[in-house]
Amino acid sequence: MNKEQTRVDEERLIQTALDLGAAKAEVIDQGRIVLSADFFDICQSNACGRFNRCHMCPPDVGDIDALMATIRGYSRALVYQTISQLEDSFDWEGMQAASRNHTALSRRLRDAAADFLPENALHLTCGGCGYCEECTKERGLPCPFPEEAMASVESHGVDVYKTIQGTQLKYINGANTVTFFGMVLFGEA
Repeated sequence: MNKEQTRVDEERLIQTALDLGAAKAEVIDQGRIVLSADFFDICQSNACGRFNRCHMCPPDVGDIDALMATIRGYSRALVYQTISQLEDSFDWEGMQAASRNHTALSRRLRDAAADFLPENALHLTCGGCGYCEECTKERGLPCPFPEEAMASVESHGVDVYKTIQGTQLKYINGANTVTFFGMVLFGEA
């Protein structure tokens, strides 16, 4: 296959994300993706409670430098976001539901785009994998669904806040909202 045959229809990818429920979506060059190994330290602080408790979270997801090198191996990325309304800024249940909804969107996007993205496209979502109600890592068992498992953008060292600067996506979208991001990487760098 030549480069023209492997070219991704980026407008179709953006429209697919929007049709599935993303609030906004944009394709960016890999050079705009800001990476930082500091995200391993942030994950290690275990604010979300998933560090070393989920196959798709650090440290199990892999070495941060190797994961960032993987990101650098792609030339383009779709960045998309969901924006969910909350009852108030303390609506923890609403935040958790919004996270689950975003992860479900990420899975639908992966499935819907499978026929026009290269097989090696990398799909990243928000937070931990969330495919299973309780990760089998908790019981010392291997992942039963590695083909469904999905890591987060942060686990790969992506600084979403800095990456979306200069795009139509916003990190903060108003009072009583929560915003989550996903990314689909494609194309050889």
